[in-house]
Amino acid sequence: MKFPCALAPLAAATLLASGAASAQQAYKIAYIDPLSGPFANVGELMLTHTQYAVEDINAKGGVLGGTKLQLLQFDSKLSAQESQSALQAAIDQGAQAIVTGGSGSSVVAALVQSVNRWNQRNPGKELLVLNHSSIDPELTGKACSFWHFQTEANTAMKMKALANYIKKTPDIKKAYLLNQDYAHGKQWASYGRQLVGLARPDVQFVGETLHPIGRVKDFAPYIANVRQAGADTVITGNWGQDMTLLLKAAGDAGYNLRYFNHSAGSVPGTVLAVSQAKLGQLTWVAEWHPGQAETPKADALAKAYKAKTGKDFLAPRIEMTPRLLAAAINKAGSTDAAKVARALEDLSFDSAVGPVRMRAEDHQLLLPQVVNTIAPVDGKAVKVGWEGTNYGFRTDAVYTGNELAQGTECKMARPAP
Repeated sequence: MKFPCALAPLAAATLLASGAASAQQAYKIAYIDPLSGPFANVGELMLTHTQYAVEDINAKGGVLGGTKLQLLQFDSKLSAQESQSALQAAIDQGAQAIVTGGSGSSVVAALVQSVNRWNQRNPGKELLVLNHSSIDPELTGKACSFWHFQTEANTAMKMKALANYIKKTPDIKKAYLLNQDYAHGKQWASYGRQLVGLARPDVQFVGETLHPIGRVKDFAPYIANVRQAGADTVITGNWGQDMTLLLKAAGDAGYNLRYFNHSAGSVPGTVLAVSQAKLGQLTWVAEWHPGQAETPKADALAKAYKAKTGKDFLAPRIEMTPRLLAAAINKAGSTDAAKVARALEDLSFDSAVGPVRMRAEDHQLLLPQVVNTIAPVDGKAVKVGWEGTNYGFRTDAVYTGNELAQGTECKMARPAP
C-alpha cells in the first residue's frame, strides 16, 4: 500500500520514560485515536489510561531488563484516511506497535488491513496492533489477523451478557434498535435482535433506525419515533456525545426508557447526562465499574491513577493493554513482532480485574464482564456517586470471560516461524 505523502498535522511524539531513552533503547508504541472533534474526550481518556501504564512500566525498569517504552501519540480524527496518515508517520518514527480502539471499528479495521499489507511487504519491520475498544466480532472473526489483538470483550460477548440479564427482567416487552450508522452500530443492532430475541422470544422489536455517527445535534425526532412505536426499551450502541444527547432528548421529552449499551458508562459525561435527565435506566457492560464490590486490586489501581493524573479511572482494559504487550515482550525475550505475537497467544495475565487470557485461535482476550446500571446512590446497591452527581453504578450480574466466549470464524494466516 502507498501511504499519502502529505500528512495532516500530528501531535509531536511524547517520551514518557522517567529519563531520556535513546531511539536504540526505546520500544516505540504509537497511540492512534481521536484527540479532536466530537469524541476528543473519549480519546483523551484512553490516552491517559495508556500513558499511566507506560509510565508505570518504565518506572519499574521497562522491558527486557531495561528497555523503556516510548509512547507516540497521533490524532485519528475519527477518520480512516487520517488514521492511514498517522500510521505512516508512526512507521516513519520507528513504531513497533499500535495501540488503538477509540476511533470506531471501521477505522480500526482499515488500520489492521494496512498493517497487514505493510508487514507482508516489509519483513523484519512488522508492527502489532493492540485494540482496546473496537469490538466488532469480525476483527477476531472473518477479518482476524495474526498481527491484531483485541483486549476488550467483543460485541457478541457483551450482548450475551446483557441478554442473560434481560432474560430475568420481565418488564422489558418492546424494544427499539437505535444505533450509529457504521459497522459496529449495525453489529450491535444485529446481535441485539438475535441474542435478546433468543433469550426472550416474547420481546417485540418495534422499530430500527441508524443515524449518522457524531453528527446529530438533536435526537428529539428519533425519540419521537421511538415513542410512536411504543417502545419501553432502546438497544443502542451509541457512545460519546451520541449517547449523552440521546439521553438528554428523552429526558426533555419526559420519556422514561430503559437503555442497553456496551460501554456508555465508561465515557465521560454519561452519568452526568443520566442525572440531569432524571429519567431512564442505562444498563451497560464492562470489565469493571467504579464502586464495584470486592475488587480490591482495581480499587487500588483507581486510587493510584487518580493520585497521579488527577482524573477518574474508568477502564482497566485500556490500562492493561500496554501491560499485556510488556508481558509478551518479556516472555518472548525479544521485541521482534512475530515473536511477541506468538508470546501473546494464550498468554495468561493476572490483571486488576482478575485472571485474563488471550485466546490463541482468534486473538480475543477473555476477561470478565459486569452488567451494571447507572442509578441513584442509595447507600446499599450504589454507595458512591460519580461525576459530581448522586448517581453511580449498580452491579446487576457478573460473568467470566469463559462464560461469554463465542465460537469464531477466524482462519488465521500465520507467518513461518
